[in-house]
Amino acid sequence: MEQDVIRELSTSDLKDRLEDETKQLIKLKLNHAVSPLENPNKIKAYRKIIARIKTELRKRELEEINNSNSK
Repeated sequence: MEQDVIRELSTSDLKDRLEDETKQLIKLKLNHAVSPLENPNKIKAYRKIIARIKTELRKRELEEINNSNSK
């Protein structure tokens, strides 16, 4: 998931997506522990997606705080 796509999503969609991506990451890690994945780089990709979503959520949170303080 690209950063542009993440920016276009609403905050509630981002929270839902974060939850889904986190569940997927946990599943991948469990599967990898039991039997090696064909492409273990998927774990790395999911971690990056989760980090991007969390970064965007935090950015929006800070913008909201700044907007409320400037009033």
